[in-house]
Amino acid sequence: MFGDISGMMSKIKEAQKKVEETKTRLNSVLVDEASNDNKLKITLTANRTIKAISIDESLLSDAEELEDYLIITLNKAIEKASKINEYEMAIAAKSGMPNIPGMDLFK
Repeated sequence: MFGDISGMMSKIKEAQKKVEETKTRLNSVLVDEASNDNKLKITLTANRTIKAISIDESLLSDAEELEDYLIITLNKAIEKASKINEYEMAIAAKSGMPNIPGMDLFK
């Protein structure tokens, strides 16, 4: 009915290995984002770990303004990193998945 079960299991293990390798690789993929006026710059990994934040001195005198800058810029950076992460993880998962009829999850 399903063909070679051990072959499918092997492909699933291969897919799991590729996903883990991709997770590790994404730790070294850096995403940079800056506020529109470049007063705040953020670098994070594609796994959404913050690596650096650079704040212009003019923002340090107004906590509320700095918070606004952080929220907006961090959200943009996280969105960009998430798109990269999701795309790369889908490729890794699909590449090792066995071909099970009716189970094409990554169209």
